[in-house]
Amino acid sequence: MYAIIENGGKQYKVSEGDVVRVEKLRAEVGTEVSFNVVMVADGSAVKLGKDVANAKVTATVQAQDKYKKIIVFKYKAKKNERKKQGHRQPFTAVKIEKIVL
Repeated sequence: MYAIIENGGKQYKVSEGDVVRVEKLRAEVGTEVSFNVVMVADGSAVKLGKDVANAKVTATVQAQDKYKKIIVFKYKAKKNERKKQGHRQPFTAVKIEKIVL
């Protein structure tokens, strides 16, 4: 059984027991959060739309961290214009506990 959840404008395929890195949530480590469910697949049956209106995916927050640093380098030829920036995107690691229809 797996579900497609939505968070931060992105969709994630999750199963029970998975640890997923989602967009940063305002929740302390150890608290329980729930997600908006888009689709649930159980064996051969796929449910979406009104069928998953009452579905619920609960997860426990495992960590609040940042991804590895990426370098953003902007450059304009023949203009002596260079700009170097670093960026680390924050994320929340959550462990999927239950998928309930």
